[in-house]
Amino acid sequence: MSDPVSVSPFSRLGIVVGMEAEASLIRPFLPQARFGLSGATLSGARQAVLDLLEGGVDALLSFGLAAGLDPALAPGAVVMPAHVVVNAERIAVSPALLGWLGATRADVMAGDLLHSDVIVTAAARKADLFRQTGCVALDMESGVVAEMAAARKVPFAVMRVVCDPADRTLPPAAVVALRPDGSLAVGALARSIMCNPLQIPALIRVGRDAGEARKAARAVLARRFG
Repeated sequence: MSDPVSVSPFSRLGIVVGMEAEASLIRPFLPQARFGLSGATLSGARQAVLDLLEGGVDALLSFGLAAGLDPALAPGAVVMPAHVVVNAERIAVSPALLGWLGATRADVMAGDLLHSDVIVTAAARKADLFRQTGCVALDMESGVVAEMAAARKVPFAVMRVVCDPADRTLPPAAVVALRPDGSLAVGALARSIMCNPLQIPALIRVGRDAGEARKAARAVLARRFG
């Protein structure tokens, strides 16, 4: 008999991620799920969600890393929002899917999540967005999932882990360092560092916090599905 904890209340779950490295975090825990990879682009996110919907999924999960907007959220904070905010519209997630994911646990943060079409790198901009929207975190896939799921009347939820905290402005090299599959873009990274070696300490902090975020993602998944 299947473990009821590890079986989704929906028989054909589709998971949307930005990069393959994010998929690799959750795939061992939900091996039967279908995955859509956005490549961290808006068009890629739309195509990933469309492919999953056309493939017959009956629920969608947006999973991966996120930028913090609430200064109280440190790297590794796990966010399962009740709403996704897209162009000032608040789209509610599925309570059933949230409950199955374990959103009521003490180590999971609530609050709304903001969708952005572009990468937000500046701490000042993150502070502005927090004041304007009240959203606790931000990513580039969840809004696409929310809008397309709502249009098809397919339940959806979001599980995101803060990697980039609200008070950090990302160094330029961090933006160019990763390819869509999650591998390191060595050439672009080296060129950026050569142009500005002073960003190296900030890059080290980014790498450290990314490690904390991945560790936290695995831990919360293991507690729920391990």
